[in-house]
Amino acid sequence: MKIVFATNNPHKLTEVRHILGDQIEVLSLKDIGCDVDIPETGTTLEENARLKAEYVWQHYHCSVFADDTGLEVEALNGAPGIYSARYASMSPDFGGSNSPLSHDSEANMARLLHELGENNNRRARFRTVFALILKRDVCPCGCTSIKEEHLFEGIVNGEITHERSGSEGFGYDPIFRPDGYDKTFAELGADIKDSISHRARATQKLCDFLRVWH
Repeated sequence: MKIVFATNNPHKLTEVRHILGDQIEVLSLKDIGCDVDIPETGTTLEENARLKAEYVWQHYHCSVFADDTGLEVEALNGAPGIYSARYASMSPDFGGSNSPLSHDSEANMARLLHELGENNNRRARFRTVFALILKRDVCPCGCTSIKEEHLFEGIVNGEITHERSGSEGFGYDPIFRPDGYDKTFAELGADIKDSISHRARATQKLCDFLRVWH
């Protein structure tokens, strides 16, 4: 079975392909010739994931899934949330909305650590939402099909450390320590992270569904 993952992020593709294994061939946006930066104008992770999946469905007419992920920090009222990837560029202190630091992990971590300061409440969670759109044939010859939609969520709870630690992973991994571990995501390594992460949990739900559906 082939399905499109509406991303060109190599880290996300590697994680998802590693988790799904050889059972399902996962194509990227580049693989299907899509070089559009699909707008994420939603106000929730669910809306953004749906928007990306819907774009591929409308323009390429294939089964697709898309994700949106946010780091939600309790002491910051859930921020950065849907703005996690461009958090630094949205602050005047880090260059403002036109800053070249957009999607810069180091800058994003710097802003987050600065805003938390010495706050003792470091509780946070990563949350991933997948929106899946499937083309389901409703007759044996495939002349008629319907659009089938599903959502899958994965959450991992933890805390924000006071400083960066570890060199693996990406994004906020060097400052996020998951519950039950004394190391950050960036220290745990891909094998452990892929087994416990928010994306791993959401992907596992997606994979379990696709096995039955397929």
